[in-house]
Amino acid sequence: MAKISDEQLKQVLEAALLVAGRPMTPQDLLDSVFQGFTISRPKLVKALKALELDYRPRGIHLVEVASGWRFQADDALSPLLSRLWVEKAPKYSRATLETLALIAYRQPVTRGEIEEVRGVAVSTQIIRTLEERGWVKVVGTKEVPGRPSLYGTTRQFLDDMNLKGLSELPELMEITNPAERLEEVTHE
Repeated sequence: MAKISDEQLKQVLEAALLVAGRPMTPQDLLDSVFQGFTISRPKLVKALKALELDYRPRGIHLVEVASGWRFQADDALSPLLSRLWVEKAPKYSRATLETLALIAYRQPVTRGEIEEVRGVAVSTQIIRTLEERGWVKVVGTKEVPGRPSLYGTTRQFLDDMNLKGLSELPELMEITNPAERLEEVTHE
C-alpha cells in the first residue's frame, strides 16, 4: 500500500471532487481515487473538513449534503452566476410546492392524506413533475384497502435543497387559522 502526505491528500481530494460531477462520500473516494493507498476513513474525513475550512472565505465552498461532499458556489453569488445559463429555472405552482412540502414534512404520505390537508385534489401532473425532478418517489404502499402509494423525498431532494438529512428542514409553523395568522403578520 502506498502512502500519501497530508498536502497531497488535500490536493487529490480537491481535484477529485471538482471533476466528479456529483457528491462523493468518503467511502466513494476510498474505493476509487484512494484505492491502493493507506488512508483511514477518519483521516480522509479530517482532510475533507480541513479543505472545507480552506474554502470558507472563497466564492466556492466545499459542503456536505445527503449524497456526500461537493463543491458549490456561494449562495450570495447566485444572481451573478445565473447569467451563465440562458435557460430559466422552472417555476413551480403553489399547489406543487404545497404538495412537496407536505411530502417532505409528513413522509411517508399518501395522495389522499395530502388531499385531506390541502382540501383539494392533487393532480397527477403535480406528482409526475415532482417525480421527474427526482424530488419524490413511491416508498411503499399503505396497508389499507386499495393499498395507496406512499410518497417520500429522495436524496436528490436533499442535495438540491442543500441538506444532509430531513432533520435539517426548517421548523414547520402550525397555522390553525390562516386568516388570523395573516392578520398577525400584517400588523407586526
